[in-house]
Amino acid sequence: MNEAPRVLIADHEPVTRLGMRIALQRDGMRVVAESADAQGAIAAGRAQPSDVCLVAVGLPGGGVAAISGLVASCPRARVIALGCDGPDEDPLAALRAGALGFLPKAIEPAPLVRAVRGALEGEAPLPRALTARLIEELQMRSGERRVRGAHGRSVVLPQREAAVLELLRRGLSTREIASRLGISPVTVRRHISETTRRLGVEDREAAIRLVGIGVDVGVDAGAR
Repeated sequence: MNEAPRVLIADHEPVTRLGMRIALQRDGMRVVAESADAQGAIAAGRAQPSDVCLVAVGLPGGGVAAISGLVASCPRARVIALGCDGPDEDPLAALRAGALGFLPKAIEPAPLVRAVRGALEGEAPLPRALTARLIEELQMRSGERRVRGAHGRSVVLPQREAAVLELLRRGLSTREIASRLGISPVTVRRHISETTRRLGVEDREAAIRLVGIGVDVGVDAGAR
């Protein structure tokens, strides 16, 4: 007889933990530990080895830190981040810390159970919007980009300059780009200045127009 999957729930809201515990237990899973803060979650993961860990991004003490700690101390566990994907949250940070997926805290019981069962099979539970953001980030990190400059020659933009230019093309402000890429607004402006110089144009609008033309644009295989 197969042993019931073991689940750890880490969230500072008792009502959230209760709802998830009831849904999982009704499906035959075992909630072996609960925690209301990051340190408690990591300690519980060590004391009660789990198959799946549900960890709130807004956990006191740092949800991302808890995810990282659980991934390090419980390498066989599938860690799923929980959050609202609001302006103060960065779901991608949870994925970078080692989370397999990301679920809204307000998820209904049936989708929660499906997501946990899927995680046990190696599936990554991700909302469509987050999947799109993840693909976007991977594309921007995948390598250098070639753009035909104002002088007609092909110009290779370094990885970070290409990422800044692409986000400008998508309408993001300097501050939004800085937040998305984890750099300062001053650094963003420096990248923009260097990009316009490389392309032989006077301003960012002209650089964006060159990218929009779609001539000789691609990604190098030998990305840094």
